[in-house]
Amino acid sequence: MRSLLYVAGAAATVLLAVVPAVPAAADDGGFTIKDPRIKESSGLAASRLHPEIYWTHNDSSDGPYVYAVDSKTGETVARVTMRGVGQPRDVEAISIGPDGDIYVGDIGDNLDGAWDHVWIYRFPEPEQLKDETVQATQYTVKYADGARNAEALMVQPTTGRVYIASKNEKKGGGLYVGPKQLSATKTNVFRRIGHVPWVTDGAFSPDGKQLTLRGYLGAWTYDWKPAGDGGLGAEHELNVPFQGQAESVTYTPDGSALMMGSEGAESRVERFAVPHPKGSEAAKSPSGKDGSASADSNAGGTGSGSSAKWGVAVVAGLCVLFVGAKKVFRRGGGGSRRRG
Repeated sequence: MRSLLYVAGAAATVLLAVVPAVPAAADDGGFTIKDPRIKESSGLAASRLHPEIYWTHNDSSDGPYVYAVDSKTGETVARVTMRGVGQPRDVEAISIGPDGDIYVGDIGDNLDGAWDHVWIYRFPEPEQLKDETVQATQYTVKYADGARNAEALMVQPTTGRVYIASKNEKKGGGLYVGPKQLSATKTNVFRRIGHVPWVTDGAFSPDGKQLTLRGYLGAWTYDWKPAGDGGLGAEHELNVPFQGQAESVTYTPDGSALMMGSEGAESRVERFAVPHPKGSEAAKSPSGKDGSASADSNAGGTGSGSSAKWGVAVVAGLCVLFVGAKKVFRRGGGGSRRRG
């Protein structure tokens, strides 16, 4: 395993040296997470109560903590400790529901099925930003078609339904919907309702009309079908620059932009204008054709040549191999167990 890490890391380094760099097409308004405690930021959620504040968390070995980061300065203004949830195992996602509650997804499983259940934690967003301990509700989650790895949890902002996107390197993943009401006393079974690419995070637009998913290799916005359990409509691929270990995405509160982050010490969160914030009709050019893929500048793209994009894809693929091997090597076959 250690030799695999060395090979993947070395290969990625060599390719980064020879592949033309793709300039980022981010808007002004991004920020750098400065807190040295946040080394593996794996999810983002825009605060509903506090302007310019984003909630994040580490993805492993940190404890029951979430952090409020000021996007003006990059500084942490509050660390919230969740009480009543035991020891988190692999926290991968965070989202805020229409009820104003923060939902934290302890849903990672890098051994792809080693853990037969995962957890969601929930607590009201604090009205004041300060270090404090809050009482959280813990929900046990299983999938109807068996255990799997996941890194994306999204709460639909008009219905409050919770969705999880699973992650599979070879086959992509699935979009799963939870019960209409989560139960703190019974197991919550999530059912598969669609296929998604290999994704590391996701977020609904504030009006609930679109769902954006991202991975190491790209990002996609889907028109949301609200009927029944909900579902994916037309797909619009977003031409966003490569961010290394790209792990997080959320919308700004007004829905005008996407905030995308990556793991690592002093990691950068970039702001990208939403190309078509009003849904599928706005995604059409004056000619009546779908303009989401053709207008690189509107999609946050760079207009770089296909060879550069291919090179970035190769580098990203090697980073995927490196990151996956690193996580499995780090966590081994264990993982702390606790009540639930």
